[in-house]
Amino acid sequence: MTPLERWQAVLQGEKPDRLPMDYWGTTEATNKLVEHLGCNDEWAACETLHIDRMVYAHVPGWGEPDGEGQDPHWGYRWAKVDYASGTYLECVEHPLEELNTVAEVEAAYTWPNLDQLDYTAIRKQIQGKEDYPVGGGGSEPFLTYTFLRGLEQAYRDLLVNRDLADYCLQKIHEIHYEHTCRIYDALPGRVLASYVAEDFGSQENLLFSPKVIREMFLPRMRRMVELVHSAGAYVFTHSDGAIRKIIPDLIDMGMDVLNPVQWRCTGMEREGLKRDFGDKVVFHGGMDNQQTLAFGTVNDVIQEVQDNIRILGAGGGYILAPCHNVQAISPPENVVAMYRAGYKYGQN
Repeated sequence: MTPLERWQAVLQGEKPDRLPMDYWGTTEATNKLVEHLGCNDEWAACETLHIDRMVYAHVPGWGEPDGEGQDPHWGYRWAKVDYASGTYLECVEHPLEELNTVAEVEAAYTWPNLDQLDYTAIRKQIQGKEDYPVGGGGSEPFLTYTFLRGLEQAYRDLLVNRDLADYCLQKIHEIHYEHTCRIYDALPGRVLASYVAEDFGSQENLLFSPKVIREMFLPRMRRMVELVHSAGAYVFTHSDGAIRKIIPDLIDMGMDVLNPVQWRCTGMEREGLKRDFGDKVVFHGGMDNQQTLAFGTVNDVIQEVQDNIRILGAGGGYILAPCHNVQAISPPENVVAMYRAGYKYGQN
């Protein structure tokens, strides 16, 4: 099977020739892996390790920052923050930070204009990768809202300034909705999965009450899910941490794939997730990068791969991947061990 066919089989509840595998990593971690393998670039490394990596259709200048400076569409500013073994781009200026009413935002802030973007450019990104799954579109409105307002203020708004939060989240949602429509138009029938996400969990519990999630997040997520499904694509939901309490709501919303399955978090034990939800959702991730990949031995990594295949992969419904971006602290030997074990023990 091709990587695309492997993903399609799992998503359709069928049996692929072997376990599909995906890759997420920081720039520093990816460079270390490429050098360790002696490859020319990250795609050559993925091919060497038999990784069925999803190709993401990214509109130039939109979403992920390309470097330091002000985002040309949203107006927040990025700066590099050092974390010893590399750097992250962090949002350091928030254009709505001092605007505390809907009227103030309407008077002082200009929302992004999607007509400034070149959607035809994404066609070139998937050329030559016809055998790979393509991801594109979707939304994560509250993350954008934290960039606009600042993290702490955004959380407070959900309780004490709900009119402003609801207004802004709706604006952000509408922009992401139209953005997704334009991606589908640019790549007709080619997008396999779209990212409909919010980070709902900490290490031990939900970051928001279920009531806030159901009132402030799920209705807009549900509308985006309906768009994704109408385009014939699957809904890929990313939510870090201990989210066990809200998984039934996400499934009811229409989630097809749950990522990243941080099984060390409270309530996220793999056996329980597979037992209760394995017939309703595909699990993506499951390889712990807070402990196992970062600080475990090669044998620890191999054992976790085997456990994940045995538990999460029982009867199908599993795509092996790290629980989030592999960090630079993770030895490349452990990353290589993960994929080689996945290839070896994931054969059907």
